[in-house]
Amino acid sequence: MTVCSRAVAWIGVALLLGLVPRAYAQQEFPPPKGKGRLVVLAYGLAGADHYTDVAADIAKLGYDVVYFDGGAEENTAGKGVQRDIDKARTMSHALPGKVALVGFSIGGGMALYYGSQLPDDVAGVVAWFPENAFIKNVPGFAGHLQVPVVAFAGGMDHSHGDCCAAGKDLLLQQAAKSAGKSFDLTVYPDADHDFNKGGSNYNPKDYTDALQRTADALKMFLAN
Repeated sequence: MTVCSRAVAWIGVALLLGLVPRAYAQQEFPPPKGKGRLVVLAYGLAGADHYTDVAADIAKLGYDVVYFDGGAEENTAGKGVQRDIDKARTMSHALPGKVALVGFSIGGGMALYYGSQLPDDVAGVVAWFPENAFIKNVPGFAGHLQVPVVAFAGGMDHSHGDCCAAGKDLLLQQAAKSAGKSFDLTVYPDADHDFNKGGSNYNPKDYTDALQRTADALKMFLAN
């Protein structure tokens, strides 16, 4: 059993025992008014409540944010990412067109690896401390990239057996650039896993910077 599989199993037991809040299967954070370009957000194993603040902050930028469980996208060979994109497009506040993917931890890993291979549906990916240990073939990953990627990593992130280590992100970035692909990585030396607002290791300074970089990336991805 992999580290992530054990984590998923623990979350399942904890949910049954009432130790952690139940995740939302789907939740919409509409823009302040009217409709907005669609941002499909996948959260991590920490649970939905750890990422509602950042989802709301992104929606305030004028986007229709639809929120999914990144753990449910795992072990689906990318079909879970596509399924969630299709579901998000049915939301009443969503404008048509390509979507942007924003993912955290395991949700970031699914967006980074599978979402980046969906150029007909996805304009770009923003991955916060993404799971990356499962990506064994680094040059192969780079060769499959078809949309621009913006990623954030914590220099102090050693969670779940280094499932989301900054060092691996640096290797992915180097391979992507060697292949002529767009992969913009920011490593925050003093940040740990879940450094977003609402996360277990919230770091206000790094969160503010990463949120601004996310806003800049979404504006670039969804300009047309």
